[in-house]
Amino acid sequence: QPRLAESGGDSVQSGGSLRLTCVVSGYFSMGKTSLGWFRQAPGKKREAIGCVDSTGRARYLDAVQGRFTISQDNNKKTLYLQMDSLRPEDTAMYYCAGIFSGDYCDEMMAGTRSGYWGQGTQVTVSS
Repeated sequence: QPRLAESGGDSVQSGGSLRLTCVVSGYFSMGKTSLGWFRQAPGKKREAIGCVDSTGRARYLDAVQGRFTISQDNNKKTLYLQMDSLRPEDTAMYYCAGIFSGDYCDEMMAGTRSGYWGQGTQVTVSS
């Protein structure tokens, strides 16, 4: 079954940048895929940050629009999250998730459909 592994989390100052990486393995289907980034801060619900599907179209949480950018390698086995202008409120555990059976970004963003998850990587932004 697919496995996802995040990396790149770190502690940075407010206004700084980080790039998170999610490597997907154990997945050999040539079908449609949906890959997304999520985060969960202590005491808060997990929220969807953004998602990209097989069309290449990306959607973003309003709070990160214009600051965060999702991209992926052509083979769709690596997903990136470029985070700029980081704020203390961006502090959270960041996860990547994938659905390998279709274009379900709208559902993933809404939290109505779930897929495979990584273990997470911690991002801490200090003021």
